[in-house]
Amino acid sequence: MILAWIGAALIGLSLGLLGSGGSILTVPVLVYLVGEPEKLAIAESLAIVGGISLVGAVPYALKRQIDWRSVLWFGVPGVVGTFLGAALSVYLSGVAQLLLFAAVMLLAAVMMFRPAKAQPGGQAVHRRSPVKISAEGLGVGVLTGLVGVGGGFLIIPALVLLGGLPMSLAVGTSLLIIAAKSFVGFAKYVNVLAEHNLSVNWSLIAIFTVIGILGSLLGARVGKNISNDSLKRGFAAFLVVMGVYVLATNVPKVLNPAPAAEVHVRH
Repeated sequence: MILAWIGAALIGLSLGLLGSGGSILTVPVLVYLVGEPEKLAIAESLAIVGGISLVGAVPYALKRQIDWRSVLWFGVPGVVGTFLGAALSVYLSGVAQLLLFAAVMLLAAVMMFRPAKAQPGGQAVHRRSPVKISAEGLGVGVLTGLVGVGGGFLIIPALVLLGGLPMSLAVGTSLLIIAAKSFVGFAKYVNVLAEHNLSVNWSLIAIFTVIGILGSLLGARVGKNISNDSLKRGFAAFLVVMGVYVLATNVPKVLNPAPAAEVHVRH
């Protein structure tokens, strides 16, 4: 389990360093290092990321670095989308969810490899498009419910480019939105898990959340001395490796489902 605890620390570090990315590590850590079933890992991921993000948002709230209008415009549709995504997850197998998750990881890597665009100056920075923000919030929310990612790598660009927020406000706002969506998704997943005769491991969630919080605090300090572009590129490269690995371990299960059927018959 030592590798699992290290994974929990990396989840927190990525949140502290980048303001996103922690949730996209949680599911692989729970599946491959802890050995949790796919659907259980997704549910527990939502609880863990929600707890880490909520604590991470507190310092931003105290510094008044949260844009509450964006929380409303993006967060409320995001919460609705997360509930819908969690409900739709009943119709997907655990393997299908992991394949979708791998695609999300590779998408995140592509977005992180792309150079950041300079923000326009003046009043244009503060123009907001509530319709576009709400639509993306709904879409990211559905993704959160389906595969257990908070979507910070999508939320932050949306808040900056569509919402016109400076990064200083976007990160704190994103963390609060992630926390809200994650907790709603987790609450819905409790019912989904009951249909599969699964129950969450509360002690695992608590330990991962505490280690992740400590990691995020460390990441916030370390991040002050490291180039943000270097961090993003390094994390993107890691996501490519993980995404390819998840695909490599799950595509064969889709192409050759016979062994799974045989195991089911024997039981």
